[in-house]
Amino acid sequence: MRRVPAVLIVEDEPAIAELISVNLRHSGFRPVWAMDGATAQVELDAMVPDVILLDWMLPGDSGLTLAKRWRNHPRTKEVPIIMLTARGDEPDRVAGLDAGADDYITKPFSTKEMLARIRAVLRRRAPEQEATVVTMGRLSLDAATYRVSFDDQPVKLGPTEFKLLHYLMTHAERVHSRSQLLDQVWGDHVFIEERTVDVHVKRLREALGEHAAAMIETVRGAGYRITTQGMAAPVVSAAA
Repeated sequence: MRRVPAVLIVEDEPAIAELISVNLRHSGFRPVWAMDGATAQVELDAMVPDVILLDWMLPGDSGLTLAKRWRNHPRTKEVPIIMLTARGDEPDRVAGLDAGADDYITKPFSTKEMLARIRAVLRRRAPEQEATVVTMGRLSLDAATYRVSFDDQPVKLGPTEFKLLHYLMTHAERVHSRSQLLDQVWGDHVFIEERTVDVHVKRLREALGEHAAAMIETVRGAGYRITTQGMAAPVVSAAA
């Protein structure tokens, strides 16, 4: 039997939560509702969802606070988080992404948009890549086991950062514009803004650490590239 993906909805307005739940059920998901951060934590202690839909404005801890907490916790570190917010200004959207969210939806939103964004983060969480190992100097990525290491030390990445790094490493030395990266990493996710790429590149660099992060170059006015200058050329081999 096919596994049904679970979506944790953290939303304090019952009417909105019910609307989301109904549409998720009709689209093959299993919704779990929590009205605040405390209730959501109880659900997370019992199970790890496939996606978290997190309202920004909640009683008690805000969605921003919860996103930071869950992104830094080993149990929920890799669970995609989509923030639901009425705050549509760019600084607020960037704040949500910096807090650890993988995406955001501005209220009011269509259910089609919501479902498209959920499917997109799920694709990024489990990218359909060949079972290959890509090595670039002291940096290594194994797409089959979803592991990244630098100097043989593990590097913990979120789903979007993992797919971004995989794409850059398999297309080393090329300069990729933000729009190209959106097409290749986010796919048909037409709602994402180019500024989002900068946020995820920053998050990727922070996770990699100083030495590995230096491999990812910002090419002013053009985009980003990962470079092997002074290092061995990338090697792609079949995973064991």
